[in-house]
Amino acid sequence: MNGNTDALHPYPTPPRSPFNGTIDANNASPISVIASSRVVKAGLLAAGTIVISNETGKITAVFDSVLPPSEFPEGTPYRDYSPHVILPGLVDAHVHLNEPGRTEWEGFYTGTQAAAFGGVTTVIDMPLNAIPPTTTVANLHTKIQAAQGKCWVDVGFYGGIIPGNASELRALVREGVRGFKGFLIESGVEEFPAVSSSDIEKVFAELADEPTTVMFHAEMLPPITDSVGDDVQTSLPPLAPHGPLNAYQTFLQSRPPAFETYAIEEILSLAHLAPNLPLHIVHLSAMEGIPLLRKARSQGINITAETCPHYLSLAAEQVLDGDTRHKCCPPIRNQSNQDRLWSELLDHANEGVIKTVVSDHSPCTPDLKLLPSHVPGHCAPATGTVKDLMLDQATGDFFSAWGGISSVGLGLPILWTEMSRRGLTDSPSQMNGLPTPPADTDASSPTPTPPTATSAKALTTLAQWCCTNTASQVGLSHTKGSIAPTLDADFCIFDDSALWTVEPSTMLFSNKCSPYQGKTMRGMVRETWVRGRVVYSKAAESENGGFVGGKPAGMLLLEPRTKELKKVRSWFSKWIGQAFGY
Repeated sequence: MNGNTDALHPYPTPPRSPFNGTIDANNASPISVIASSRVVKAGLLAAGTIVISNETGKITAVFDSVLPPSEFPEGTPYRDYSPHVILPGLVDAHVHLNEPGRTEWEGFYTGTQAAAFGGVTTVIDMPLNAIPPTTTVANLHTKIQAAQGKCWVDVGFYGGIIPGNASELRALVREGVRGFKGFLIESGVEEFPAVSSSDIEKVFAELADEPTTVMFHAEMLPPITDSVGDDVQTSLPPLAPHGPLNAYQTFLQSRPPAFETYAIEEILSLAHLAPNLPLHIVHLSAMEGIPLLRKARSQGINITAETCPHYLSLAAEQVLDGDTRHKCCPPIRNQSNQDRLWSELLDHANEGVIKTVVSDHSPCTPDLKLLPSHVPGHCAPATGTVKDLMLDQATGDFFSAWGGISSVGLGLPILWTEMSRRGLTDSPSQMNGLPTPPADTDASSPTPTPPTATSAKALTTLAQWCCTNTASQVGLSHTKGSIAPTLDADFCIFDDSALWTVEPSTMLFSNKCSPYQGKTMRGMVRETWVRGRVVYSKAAESENGGFVGGKPAGMLLLEPRTKELKKVRSWFSKWIGQAFGY
């Protein structure tokens, strides 16, 4: 199918399933009601009661107190979740589900189950590493067909940008993709090559006035690497790694912050070609990119960034030799870099450029991680793999192992654990600053005693990062990301004081290989609701692993995006405003 087609995708989204769940005592009731002494709504944490239409799966009313069951018609399903927190369902705007083609890495069924376990009610699937990638309308249809009947939560799709597919992009917008992603460095899979500046120019020309967002994996090889003679106009090949291949510092040095800053500068140099097109940097890792993005936004360039739980909770100093579970690109950097990312993220509502936190769940089969036998998640490779890939399985080779962190469904407890460790959940005033953890604190574990009082500011800020802002990023604010009338009844029931340990049984993604295994987490999801129905309940784990209803009923989000006006004030307008007081 070529890029000029106006045909709609032939695969309809599944119909909404009838309401079900732990409080559905009367299927004939037109409404259901949930309440809690702590509900995150309208940017505040307060008592609330939520009325849900069982017919539409939408929120019909929100009250600012816990109303008793007697306030509703007899037989109305009712549940008071106090003292647990009712959060909006999380929107994970960066997940690699890999089906079809690499379904053994991850698939719609297992990936969305893992999402539901963690209170995620919407995931947006990346255009790689499935085969085929989502780079044409025909390939999108293949992906849609593969997803039918397998999704436990709602799923949207990104389109991909590769050399030569610019003519497909407008048609993909009409087909309902939530945005586009391209790489400025090789992606690691041959079917999704990197784009050049000339490719980006064509993309910007095609999408300049479309209701979409263009996102970039912002790593790029600088034109000169290591030493080059004065009489040489182009770079020599990079030098060999400067240390053992199983040492994390060797890998970290091979992908310095300059890779990210150079890519960001390249993107910004082309932004004038599509001034109205929202741009976005995925998984920002290097703090050195922050000043570049801040300056660009002050000049009126519509660009934002995201980061990931692994950059906010894991540090290079803690990665042991050979533990390639920690390998990802761009890499996990040092503790001081992590602190700077936190500082920027906490300023998200003001000048901060990092607006969202997403998982970047990028799984693979355990054998591709090349873990030494003593590391949890180790799996011997298939016969012939070592020879074909020229790998030394005993060493934990960071340069040959697949790069990606598995964490879909773990993001909320990871963030809450780290916020607790940093003292951000104890006092609202601490959200305005970044206390430095004690030198003897283990960054991987919370203190053993839960805080006696949690900060309302911490919970509402977390909801902004993972619910409201991620929904906005992908054009779903009209249905997802907040608790308000007319929006989908998507909820995460969060026990913010629970302590638990990440084990294979709590990693519901397909391959149980993650750097979080064995770590103690604070905060556990008790229930997950999607469009007015319970899909996961911790209390029902003895039956179908906690998944309610017997079969997946998530929807595919294929309604095309509509144009959104995003205003970013230029430095001139800010100066005028300051000078004249408006």
